[in-house]
Amino acid sequence: MKRYNPKEIEPKWQKIWQESGTYTANLTSDKPKYIAMSMFNYPSGAGIHIGHAMNYTISDVKARFKRQQGYESYHPVGWDAFGLPAENYAIKAGVSPQESMAKIIPGYHKQYRAMGWSNDWEKEIATHLPEYYKWTQWIFSQMHKHGMAYQDVRMQWWCSIDNTVLANEQVIDGKCWRHDGPDDPPAEKREVKQWFFKITEYADELLEATDSLDWTESVKLAQKNWIGRSTGAEITFKVKDNDKSITVFTTRADTIFSAAFIVLAPELDLVKSLTASNQSKEVEAYIAASEKKSEIERQADKEKTGVFTGTYAINPANNEEVPIWVGDFVLAGYGTGAVFGDIHDERDFEFINKFDISARVTVLPEDEVEAEKVKNKEYAYTSEGILVDSGEFSGQRSEAARDKIIAWLTKKGAAKEKVNYKMRDWSVSRQRYWGAPIPIVDCPKCGQVLLPDEDLPVVLPELTDFQPSGDGRSALARATDWLKTSCPKCGGPAERETDTLDTYICSSWYMYRYFDPHNQSAIFNKDIVKKWEPIDFYNGADHATAHLLYARFIARFFTKIGLVNEPEPFKQFLFNGKVTAKDGTMFSKSKGNGVDPLDIIDQGYGADALRTYLMFAAPLEIWARWDPGGVPGTFKFISRVWTLVQEYNEASEGSLNTPIADELLRTTHRMIKKVTEDIENNRYNTAIASLMECTNSLYKIKAKSISKNEVWKESTENLVACMAPFAPHVAEELWQQLGHSTSIHADTWPKYDEKYLVEDKVTIVVQINGKLRGQLQIESGADEARAIEAARSDDKIASYLSGKDIKKTIYVPDKLINFVISTS
Repeated sequence: MKRYNPKEIEPKWQKIWQESGTYTANLTSDKPKYIAMSMFNYPSGAGIHIGHAMNYTISDVKARFKRQQGYESYHPVGWDAFGLPAENYAIKAGVSPQESMAKIIPGYHKQYRAMGWSNDWEKEIATHLPEYYKWTQWIFSQMHKHGMAYQDVRMQWWCSIDNTVLANEQVIDGKCWRHDGPDDPPAEKREVKQWFFKITEYADELLEATDSLDWTESVKLAQKNWIGRSTGAEITFKVKDNDKSITVFTTRADTIFSAAFIVLAPELDLVKSLTASNQSKEVEAYIAASEKKSEIERQADKEKTGVFTGTYAINPANNEEVPIWVGDFVLAGYGTGAVFGDIHDERDFEFINKFDISARVTVLPEDEVEAEKVKNKEYAYTSEGILVDSGEFSGQRSEAARDKIIAWLTKKGAAKEKVNYKMRDWSVSRQRYWGAPIPIVDCPKCGQVLLPDEDLPVVLPELTDFQPSGDGRSALARATDWLKTSCPKCGGPAERETDTLDTYICSSWYMYRYFDPHNQSAIFNKDIVKKWEPIDFYNGADHATAHLLYARFIARFFTKIGLVNEPEPFKQFLFNGKVTAKDGTMFSKSKGNGVDPLDIIDQGYGADALRTYLMFAAPLEIWARWDPGGVPGTFKFISRVWTLVQEYNEASEGSLNTPIADELLRTTHRMIKKVTEDIENNRYNTAIASLMECTNSLYKIKAKSISKNEVWKESTENLVACMAPFAPHVAEELWQQLGHSTSIHADTWPKYDEKYLVEDKVTIVVQINGKLRGQLQIESGADEARAIEAARSDDKIASYLSGKDIKKTIYVPDKLINFVISTS
């Protein structure tokens, strides 16, 4: 019997698939469409790791499953090739990023094929190629033409090692996320001129559509938190003995009568002018310390910190004095950069107790026992309740009084309704070389001028010295031949913009380019994209907030200008877990604990065993710990399926008795139903468990009887077809061994028959001449012929009936069979 050998099988089918174009999608097909994709890879010299193997197998399984179901299924491939990782790798390698990418990407081709992913290589994209970034620049131009792009000077985080701007989420513990070692310098704040996209104009649209998305719930919550919409009021407090005033934003105007303190963001200019002289040193030291934290860190800190300024404001609701503090948990960019604190917020309650600030309770629960606890300030009561000590509003429900209080303060000139967002406009320019040049020129006469579309792409020059200069400008500022140009408006001398576009722009629209990757007359064919949108399945383990939000924004902008119909680019998004080391730590090359998927393949286990293990190790949303025994385990499972097919092929022709045939059909049809539903609902691990259970059952049935007949043929084919999305190479080989000349990976998914899914069984008593001789498990409602056949097939009953003349058979459905035999 031929043994399972993935080293022989897998390269064979990879070659055949490549040469025959098995996975080339026909984008004009009349079949129902399906596209499954993972976040595309940014290539570096390290090659694929176990995380890539996890991510891309998830979408590959879905694409293969749908292809087998008869869909025109598309599993695209591309490279997020611009950006710092690629640039820094090229610096270390001593070559240009262009040269580096030309060497690295072909190596990835080999690795991707070794994993058996069903990529359509004819439609491959790479963001660093002019044919692609021409249209990234075109998007900037369209934004500019529609008033959605502008330039402004802002305080930004700056990495002094990479010499570029950092987003807030890229600053961790005061340092650049790429350079967080003990000897690395902290990130700093600089005033930088930046280009922005007006994503905030779409804030409400994005927020309102989030709940209805078929996405992992944690990702949806992250999207909503990033947008951070708050409806409330701006209330103005006059400063005591000063002509200045402080405007705070609050969503709980009903607690204004309990305002115990005001907190200002440390970066507000107002802080210095309001700080009393005897508090200035303490305040200045606090501000200096807060400058070392990112906004994310400031919001994440569990314990609120602050410093008293020595001055007071006047509460417009009751004219009482309120102390003014500085606290880094308040952000200048959110609301007004000032808030009031009261005893009805948990963290404010802690702040009040920590700094011994006088506070008043103004909202009580209806429960009298709990109300006493709140009055005694035993805990912070944060829910709705009855207002007390709140002037004319006392006795009213807080939720009913809220709008009334805002209206009352508005009449006094001390408040106005307001909606605030945490999200800020998207900073899209970077001071690095390796990115898409911004299509702007700076003309001494005309100012900033947008290049016309016919001048695109602005090709990035290949430089030998492309490291940042350290003066806040990219290496492009030193590329004199490229830098100097003429103004498209007046024809006079001008200079090109030396910032490049944020790589998030490249990845915000790449899914559309997959449908028309080589078009140079348009960004893509609108008709093709409108036929295929939205992306049916998308997954990834990183970038679940910013990238997805930016992609949703670009999709909405594209709908406005008529390029697409769907404002949501991704129909379903799965935020999958990662694979960690056995002890739960992240894999790291520096720790020497990494697992190279190609090493596992080369050890003889093959890609199919690795793929199956990764999909079986845990539910897709859960982080899985690497088990060294996992791949050998799935290799054993695949080997058992292989052996089963070999034994079937070597078996003699023969028929099966009905009970065994029914058992085979029940086993495989239940498996088909379970695997179909599980893959559809992203329960890959339980789908594989069902395949394993089915295999075990077929081995038990095989021990009773195996022969070449239609039932065994159907059963083995169904098993092989259902394992094909997980183990495509061996499935293709076995499919051919079972007599098929076409690929298993198209139009082969089996359908289950409901009649084989009946689970209800009954126990029937079997008698001979009225004496109990045995019991029989049989499906409920079986007719007399079926029941008698099952009884006579039972070894024990058959021994009693052997050589006997059956005179009569009595059958009571679902209860009893009595064989009346001759006693002579």
